Amino acid sequence: MRKILAIIFFTIITSVTFADMNDNDKSKTIECTGIYYANSMIPQGELELEKIVHSFAAKKFLNSYLLKEGVNEEKLNKELLKVVDIRYGKPYEEKTTQECNKFIFKLISGSKNEIKKIAESGIY
Repeated sequence: MRKILAIIFFTIITSVTFADMNDNDKSKTIECTGIYYANSMIPQGELELEKIVHSFAAKKFLNSYLLKEGVNEEKLNKELLKVVDIRYGKPYEEKTTQECNKFIFKLISGSKNEIKKIAESGIY
């Protein structure tokens, strides 16, 4: 019985320990959020509507997620604007966006479905 309790206790402790994002993951997530944000500002004539909507939805989802993870809102906004300032006015980069998609979908369980729901809801 003690072994079972020890295993359950260990499992719970390790699950809680690894639930939080590390600083590198937060930085990369903020960078991807900024990339999505910049993509969402590309005019429809220059980028397919589906990709613009996905970018809006991903930015909204990640912004909320990062705030829930304890990122200071003021700091988040400053970091996002740094990324947007660098990328604004530049063409859409498919490879960079796909790398962000892969990273986010792997890092945040259920993120792909949540972003899809936001995109399909029309509320972004």
